[in-house]
Amino acid sequence: MLALIGSPAQSAGETAAPIRLKDLVRIDNARPNPLVGYGLVTGLAGTGDSARSRATSQSIANTLNRLGVNVDPALLNSRNTAAVLVTASLPPFANVGDPLDINVSSLGDARSIAGGTLLMTPLQGPNDTIYALAQGPVTVGGFRYDAFGNLVQKNHPTVGTVSAGATVEKRMMTTVLTEEGALHLILREPDFTTADRIVDALLDEFGHGRSGSDIVAAGPDRIVFRLARQEQLQMVDVLRRIEGLTVIPDLVARVVVNERTGTIVSGGDVRLASASVTHGDLRVSIETDYLVSQPGFVSRTGGGVRTAIVPDTRITADESSSHTVSIAAGATIGDLAVALNRISASPRDVITIFQALHRAGALHAQLIIQ
Repeated sequence: MLALIGSPAQSAGETAAPIRLKDLVRIDNARPNPLVGYGLVTGLAGTGDSARSRATSQSIANTLNRLGVNVDPALLNSRNTAAVLVTASLPPFANVGDPLDINVSSLGDARSIAGGTLLMTPLQGPNDTIYALAQGPVTVGGFRYDAFGNLVQKNHPTVGTVSAGATVEKRMMTTVLTEEGALHLILREPDFTTADRIVDALLDEFGHGRSGSDIVAAGPDRIVFRLARQEQLQMVDVLRRIEGLTVIPDLVARVVVNERTGTIVSGGDVRLASASVTHGDLRVSIETDYLVSQPGFVSRTGGGVRTAIVPDTRITADESSSHTVSIAAGATIGDLAVALNRISASPRDVITIFQALHRAGALHAQLIIQ
């Protein structure tokens, strides 16, 4: 059975729904930034790093030295600690004191970090500046237990999370305006037609008394909006007005066929040219039986006669009656799916039919097979 999902092919009287610019574009430079740090998870029940992990022993010794306890790393032999890497994402416009969710992953040969506590870990950005501090109990969505050669494990117990486990200590300056006072809007799905429609919408909203060169499409992926001095001082209000504008995006015609589930997803105004599809099954069956020939009355007389195995092969071919589906010009993917359901086409047959239609020039869309 075929299932058709999300076919926005429009009929003659329908129009596409307008979409907010907030969902179509993003502001250049207003993006999250990755953070990373090296730390220790303590309190493990013998599932931490072994003595072979020299980095863990050295890290424990360094931590104790900062706390006023001097110890030789060579004397440390405990599996209650694991060296980990801590990662987080610093969102744009984050302020000091904002919480961040962090991911914790084992770096050594620890078997599990479940039940451990992450010690205070500084998180650095690409410029080696510390932007956040992380600490807290680690939550692991799995477990691992082994005893006497028996092992029970679920998911990955060497990776965990700490909800709101980091605190922003330094803001990362986010500048959305260029030195010339221009605002760059980046399209999430680059398209020439959509970019031109966005420019028209911006000119209708902000174009009064403004030069036409202040709002231009630099390409299918970028809109350059040069703000006046007064608009630069009212940046929040300008961005609010930009995000609230609506535009009808120009959709790219795509057809996605899932071989495993038989689902067809159609995007854009997908129409079919006139075509005819013939569907039929040819089944070939080959059966072989091995018979044993044992001439006993001859073997008693001698003469080198012995038992032999004789194959008996039967080949049959069964071709079912073919089914023909005619598609009128202007039909949609939904019409084709209904027609293929009537002839009980399998998902593999559907993929073959769509590929043939695409090669024949009857399917004017990008065909994606999953």
